[in-house]
Amino acid sequence: MQNVLIGGEWIPSNSTGSFQAYAPNTGEIFGEQFPVSSWEDCSIMLDAAAKAAIQMEQATGAQIASFLRAYATNIESVAESLCELAAKETALPVSPRLQDVELPRTTRQLRLAADAAESQVWRNPTVDSESKLASCLGPLGPVLLIGPNNFPLAFNAISGSDFASAIAAGNPVIAKAHPAHPGTTQLLAQQASAALATAGLPAAAVQMFYQVAPEDGLRLVSHSTIAAVGFTGSRNVGLQLKQTADEHGKPIFLEMSSVNPVFFLPSAFQNEDLANELVGSCLLGAGQFCTCPNLFVVLDSPESAQLLGRVAEEFKSRPAGPLLSESGVAGLEAAAKRFAESGAELLAGGKVIENAGFRFENTLFKVNGDQFLQQTDALQTEGFGPMSIGVVAKDAAQMEEIAAAIEGSLTGVVYGNNDDAELPALTRILRRSVGRVIHNKMPTGVAVSPAMNHGGPFPATGHPGFTAVGMPGSIRRFAKLDCYDNVDSKFWPTCLK
Repeated sequence: MQNVLIGGEWIPSNSTGSFQAYAPNTGEIFGEQFPVSSWEDCSIMLDAAAKAAIQMEQATGAQIASFLRAYATNIESVAESLCELAAKETALPVSPRLQDVELPRTTRQLRLAADAAESQVWRNPTVDSESKLASCLGPLGPVLLIGPNNFPLAFNAISGSDFASAIAAGNPVIAKAHPAHPGTTQLLAQQASAALATAGLPAAAVQMFYQVAPEDGLRLVSHSTIAAVGFTGSRNVGLQLKQTADEHGKPIFLEMSSVNPVFFLPSAFQNEDLANELVGSCLLGAGQFCTCPNLFVVLDSPESAQLLGRVAEEFKSRPAGPLLSESGVAGLEAAAKRFAESGAELLAGGKVIENAGFRFENTLFKVNGDQFLQQTDALQTEGFGPMSIGVVAKDAAQMEEIAAAIEGSLTGVVYGNNDDAELPALTRILRRSVGRVIHNKMPTGVAVSPAMNHGGPFPATGHPGFTAVGMPGSIRRFAKLDCYDNVDSKFWPTCLK
């Protein structure tokens, strides 16, 4: 049985059971046994995190930056073995996905967080000398992080953007590994633990466990020691966590569900590669990107009918990629059933692929604008995987109605020319319901930039001001506003001095 990282040491778990990873390509169980931690493990972690939080308050930005940079370097030193293990556990290709894209993204995020921690730019220091007031952002306290299955490095609870942000703000982290890639998370945690010693931060600043019973997970979220929670995953689990956090007055930052609509104006069809761009974005990584376009809208015309036909043929001809888990297959099966029951026409796919690991056919549905507006909830079901639905609007006015009915999403795209009359209206409408408005490119790329918003209104996330990517914005989620009233400046934090 593998050990857990608690209080700065790799120790045996007080486990209630165990599990192993799955190989998505075959569906077979493989590798080491990983523990399902008992509440005893959780209690020890909470006590250690509470003590670490007090110590972290005294840490300098330079110390935190030193840890983050050392951690990034440690990750690079095991890049080959890390990417090979991640590929085995997720079926994502070593190259170009993991080695050439995701690992550099991960280390870049850590180093950008280090820069922000060192410069203190995230703290927003404000001094009103006349009123003898000063304020700035400061550490919040122990943060519980729960990562997704689709980005084993760049969004991992112990190496991703949430982790970098929480640590940069001076908070200790308790990270839960995703059961789809426990070995990858363990290897990352080893690199983080080694980096802590070089920076002089408390040993319990980073702790990691693999799995707990659902009731213990909710108990962790509600515990008074936990100051905030970060979660990326399904809407169903996210809403359970949110309910518990809300009942206990706990800030929780959720990234859950997004259909990422794409609107094609008539002028967009001047782009001869439009179908390939759409298909490529829909099927990238077997559709398991949180910015995958699960819904696209066209005006009724011969050109749009041709686009739907070409997309359907591409969906049929391209091989279905492996999904990350068996639950992903079940989720797609349920989404397909809901679309069919809502009157959507199946143009491609729609079935589980048997005896091929975790796979579902590339699936495309079609509805008209009237159908969509009558059943907006059902027809915005997110099929997390290679599934999309085309909506055919009868005119520009209905296209705007459809845009106004879009639920909170991470992205919203409009393809067209700048002089199209509909472009300004669609842009304004989408701005209200998406975190990132995009013109004339697909939404699946998320740049690591201070200007990036990887967030959006509910149910894309739990808060419209949320961003999971981009320093220093993402750091400020895990901070509290401190005000010093008539306090001598010698007692102020360094950033105010």
